[in-house]
Parts: sequence; structure tokens; C-alpha cells
Amino acid sequence: MSSQLKIFDTTLRDGEQSPGASMTLEEKMQIAQLLEKMRVDIIEAGFPAASPGDFEAVNAIAKRIKNSVVCGLARAHPGDIERAGEALEPAEQSRIHTFIATSPIHMKEKLRLSPDEVVERAVAAVKQARSYTENVEFSPEDAGRSEPDFLCRILEAVIDAGATTVNIPDTVGYAMPEIFGKLIGELIERVPNSDKAVFSVHCHNDLGLAVSNSLSAVMAGARQVECTINGLGERAGNASLEEVVMAVKTRPDVFDCDTRIDTTQLVPASRLISSVTGFPVQPNKAIVGINAFAHEAGIHQDGVLKNRETYEIMRAEDVGWSANRMVLGKHSGRNAFADHLKSLGVEFASEDQLNDAFMQFKIMADKKHDIYDDDLLSIVSSAATVGRSEKFKLISVAAQVLPDDLSVATVEIQMDGQTKRLESRGNGVVDAVFQAIKNMVGFDGRLMLYSVNSITTGTDAQGEVGVRLEKEGRVVNGHGTDLDIVKASARAYINALNKLFSTEEKAHPQYSEAI
Repeated sequence: MSSQLKIFDTTLRDGEQSPGASMTLEEKMQIAQLLEKMRVDIIEAGFPAASPGDFEAVNAIAKRIKNSVVCGLARAHPGDIERAGEALEPAEQSRIHTFIATSPIHMKEKLRLSPDEVVERAVAAVKQARSYTENVEFSPEDAGRSEPDFLCRILEAVIDAGATTVNIPDTVGYAMPEIFGKLIGELIERVPNSDKAVFSVHCHNDLGLAVSNSLSAVMAGARQVECTINGLGERAGNASLEEVVMAVKTRPDVFDCDTRIDTTQLVPASRLISSVTGFPVQPNKAIVGINAFAHEAGIHQDGVLKNRETYEIMRAEDVGWSANRMVLGKHSGRNAFADHLKSLGVEFASEDQLNDAFMQFKIMADKKHDIYDDDLLSIVSSAATVGRSEKFKLISVAAQVLPDDLSVATVEIQMDGQTKRLESRGNGVVDAVFQAIKNMVGFDGRLMLYSVNSITTGTDAQGEVGVRLEKEGRVVNGHGTDLDIVKASARAYINALNKLFSTEEKAHPQYSEAI
């Protein structure tokens, strides 16, 4: 059995299925480059058959990434596999990941196929995928609720057909760690040709057990874990990459394997994903939460001062916390700025984006004494929109609280090239700002979520605002940052509106069929 545990990151595919988390091509490229720098083994870049936008993203990532395997997802349909093969054609290292449901309820109610027909389709899909790449992965969707005898049968068949990785997904987050680990061990033991493929797991977090189930499978012999940064994913999310990696690294006495992940990139990756999606990381999130290495209790503080290992099982600097302070200042040049961002895994798609980000950095440096890498990542996320056609653009915003406890806001925006200005009242300055924007653009949807997060510490910290809007069943997330929280709120709302009103093909529509 191999001593290397492969890390298969699906942030760009399954992570993007979180409502409102769709990413632009530029954002996907930023993330893919940082994942490559982190030394992720396989990057699942998307679902090429889902949309032209997703095909383009997978194809662009396949052209750029050299040191990680680039993977595309495909249902066990000939058209899906053909699109995946075409999208991945430029990759130095490619993989096609194909799947079909195998649980009794899915085969009967969703596919309406007999078990024999499911096996036939799975084998045909793997053989077709092999015509594009020798690296083929097969997943029996809803394996956690599938019959073990049938799993053994279909896994043996797809391995004979050429699958080099077989992935066991707990699609609905139903498994329990001990039972799931036993299932993986049983499959490895019972499938006659199991030695010819790597066994993998893909666990969802509906019961909060995705990481536990994944680690139980590793202990039983799985040598690939599919996971996402920050545990991002549809419903309650997926197994958290940073938690899986650090559990294996911290407990070599338990796990007889290790990963090749550069763990110092875990915090930068977490911050980038949070910035791009607008989903803040909870303070007490393991590994990457801002409180993960904080000690409030006096007894704990005293113990750590005497010997760090009294209350800390890993070092903050080993996961990337030590490199959070920005070493540049307002006198720093453009090249130094670009080089520092490159060290964070960020490369700009165009000179215009670099110039815009550098200008924003200079403006911030005049206002804010301490600039952190998290501040920079928020600037990069904003600059990624440069050169992209946007229906709405914020020009100015001003708000004040009135003596009658109501608030008034005046907002000026550019809409389709014309400048509009409107004053509105509301219950608080943010509500007044949102009312003004809604009335100007004629938005009749609803606000589902409004969240505020501090990017760094101190009273001069940037405010990070997340807004989730819904209209006619379509859900989008907006993201905005600024030293002024009211302005950040306006930016987030307008960012969401631009996505909602966009006529461009969505990068990745929500699919009902996914593992």
C-alpha cells in the first residue's frame, strides 16, 4: 500500500455548487494557481459539459497548470465525456472523473435503470474516457447507501475497463466513521483487482462527519481524499482539505501515510477562497480560523509561554499564519507589489488588472498604517473585475442617521453608461443605501443574507461584506470591501446585482446530478 495520500481538491467544482458561490474565470485561475503552489495532487477544475463557461474555465486551467493533474467531471454519458476530453486536451497531466448512481433508490427513482444497465453504462464510460487519457476515475454516486455486493461488482468491472482510481462518495453525508471505514476496507479486500486502482473517498458534511469519515477511510486503506478549501460545497459542504491534511501530518503515529501538501499555503488559500466567494471563515474554524491558535484562558496562556506544546499540537507558522503581515508600504513600487502577490499565489490576467490593484494598494497605504496579506487579497478580488463589462458601477455613497431614528442615504451609480443619483430612507444606514440602489435599478428580488466581517484587526481594518440576493430561483453572492463599512455594503450589493443581471453564461450552474 502506498505511503502517499493523494489530495484531490474539488473547490472549483463541488465547492462552486454552494448557492451563490459561482466564480469567474479569473477567480478560478487564481485559485488553481494557488492550489498548484500548495502542491495539490489533483485539481478538479469543473464540469465541462455543464456550460460553455465551465468548459472554458477547465480548458484555461488545463493550459496553465503544469505541476498538478487537472481533472474534469463527466456523467456516464458519451457527450459529457467527449466535452471533458476536449476541455482537458491541452493539459500536461489530465484526468477524467466519470460517475453514475449505484444506490437502489437512485437507480430506481432517478436513473430508472436496472443494475445490469448501470454496470454497462459505467464500463462504457470508463472505456470512452480512456480514449482521451490513461488517468480515469470512476465514482458510484451515493455509494454510502449502495449495497456492498453491487459496489464490489461495479468496481471490479470499471477497474477491468481501465479505471485507475475508484472513488467511494458519501453523497448525502449519511455515513458513520466506523461503518464507512469498514466499508472501504471490505471493498479493498473483496474486489479481486483492487490492487490495480487507488481507492478514494468523497464525503459530504450533512451530519458534520465529512472529515471523520474521510480519515476513517484513510485508516482502512483509502489513498486519495476528495476535499475542498474551508470545507466549501453544496448543502453543508465537503471534507475540509486543511483539516484532513493537518490531521494526517500531526498524527503520524495513527496514519501510515503522508501528503505532499505545502501546509504553509493553507491560510493563504483559505483567505483567497473566502475573499472570492464572500463566505467568511468562522473564527473558531479548525486550522484557518482566526482564533485557531488564540489562548484566552490564563492557565492556557501561562502553559504556552512556558512550553508551546502544553496546549498547542501544531505550530501556527506551519499552516501559514506567520506570513500574514505585509512588508510593503506606501513607497513600495509596482514590481515589488506584483512579486509579493506572486508569492501569495496570485498572478494577474492583464496589465490593466495589475495597474488597478496597485492603484488601490497605494490609496489604502495612504489611509491604513498596517497592511496585511488579507488586505491585498481583497484588493485582488476587486481588481479581477477590471476589463469586464458591468451593468452597474458605484460612484459615491453618503449616509447619515436622522434625529427621528431613521437614516438617509444618497447613492450615485453608473448604469449602462448613464449616471443616476437617488436619496432614500431606511431603518439604519445600510438599509437606506440598499433601498436607494433597489429603487434606481428596479430590483424586485429579495435579500437572503447580509454578513459583515473584519478582514484584519484594529479600528482601521477593512470591512468585508457579503450579500446574497435571489430572484426567480437564481441565487448569487456579492462581495465588497472598504475601510468604510457602508461603502463596502454598497459595493457588495452592486456586485451581486451585476452577477444577477449578467447576460453571460454562468460559470457553473447548479446541477442536480453530482457526487
